[in-house]
Amino acid sequence: MKKIVYILSVLAAVFTACKSNQPSNYRGLPKEYQSAYQQIYGHCYDSLPDVAVVALDLYSDGLELDKDKQIKGTGYNLYLSDIFVPDSLLETGEYKSIPRDSLSSSTYSISSHSFLPGRDFEGYPTGMYILNIEKDKVINIQLLDSGSFVYRNDSLLFTLYYRNTYGGRATYRCTFHGELIPWLKR
Repeated sequence: MKKIVYILSVLAAVFTACKSNQPSNYRGLPKEYQSAYQQIYGHCYDSLPDVAVVALDLYSDGLELDKDKQIKGTGYNLYLSDIFVPDSLLETGEYKSIPRDSLSSSTYSISSHSFLPGRDFEGYPTGMYILNIEKDKVINIQLLDSGSFVYRNDSLLFTLYYRNTYGGRATYRCTFHGELIPWLKR
């Protein structure tokens, strides 16, 4: 009987040790986003006359923008800035992130159908990132390393990569189906 109690105690300790150490409010990244806005910057870089710039701002279920364009609710906000396009609107096709290592060089090439990876710029996220919002406050920011997405007029299919808490590369796949709302329209 003592052996059985001992074995059960060891098993209970092992299962307890295997419990994830993620914060209690972690809900997992959404597989689908419910609304998406397209921000159009046009030909805003003088050094890049051949490409225009747009951004995508996507919201999971539970998040929305109020009339003042402030985020309200609880959920995730996926943001991709500096998407380079041949015209001032996102056009159908596949987009790939610019390799991170080429950004350290002063002579990297920016072409249409590409976008910037996530970066931390003096404590602020830029490029591609996800905000985890709880009770109208940002509780976590996840920079995204690289990836690609396909735009098909009525859908976005993402394959994105990020560093997990252990430093390993993790894959994040998500979708959006519906109309891209112009940022200025509300």
